[in-house]
Amino acid sequence: MEYGKYRFLIKLDEEAFLPHYKGSTFRGLFGHALRRVVCALRHQECKTCLLRSSCTYALVFETALAFSLPQGSRISAPPHPVVLEPPLTEKTAFAKGETMECTLLLFGNINKNLPYFVYAFDQMGRIGMGKKIKGKRSKFTLETVSTDREVLYEKNKKKIKFPSCNEQLNCCNETSCSDTDEKELKIEFKTPLRIKKNNGRLSLPFQFMVNTMIRRTTSLLNCYGHGEPDMDYSAMAQRAGSIQTVEEDLTWYDWKRYSSRQDQKMFMGGISGSVTYRGNLQEFIPMVKMAEKVHLGKNTFFGLGQICQETIKNSAN
Repeated sequence: MEYGKYRFLIKLDEEAFLPHYKGSTFRGLFGHALRRVVCALRHQECKTCLLRSSCTYALVFETALAFSLPQGSRISAPPHPVVLEPPLTEKTAFAKGETMECTLLLFGNINKNLPYFVYAFDQMGRIGMGKKIKGKRSKFTLETVSTDREVLYEKNKKKIKFPSCNEQLNCCNETSCSDTDEKELKIEFKTPLRIKKNNGRLSLPFQFMVNTMIRRTTSLLNCYGHGEPDMDYSAMAQRAGSIQTVEEDLTWYDWKRYSSRQDQKMFMGGISGSVTYRGNLQEFIPMVKMAEKVHLGKNTFFGLGQICQETIKNSAN
């Protein structure tokens, strides 16, 4: 599956006041700007629009309406082909001239639509974001768009180029399952993980985490890759049950956002903190590394479910 990670550096033209978690602010503004940029039939609802299957806005924001599931797919609905990672600072007051970075993760063919997303960010800056100050929202300028390897857009050049090469993701196990060395794996939740509590408890056994990773990675590979790998996921999840939980430092993070579509506040709580596991983890590492890149759980489009992992030690040491 083609995986693009694009960093959008913006500079505030005015002072701004933003919420602690900025995912909803950026996602809402991104949707408004993208529809303004690409929608050919402004007064047509996506569900009745004949162009929805080829419309960038519909594919991103109304994925279930625009994208047809592959034949024989076992998933109920396609995941969004985009994750928006907002600035993770909890700072709320920003001065004119400050910069911040927002990242877009794109999966599959939607990478070909990158110029529309760059232009949408440019328009976002013209619309303005955050709390109104003297009756208007704070405007910003899109400075650059880049990957880890190269700059794709600079404001002074007004030219967008595609990356020379994007990463290809899969969750196949390329290492030997016979490695019996025990290791410790720490998973930290950089943004809240939205999943149902395990039997009503704030606990994340490794088997539960592996099942969550399987659902996320296989749905993406089914829809935006070449299909899921030929793996015995049931047996894999069963083996995950032998992995021990060494330490859990987990809290429930309550976050709410206002939905303009539903005209109401929505609660988006999730799990924050970290959890450490010990055992023969070798076969699970490829899937953990993929989950680190694509996020986990519900509402990943908002940037939720972002994890980072660290193999702490070999128990023989």
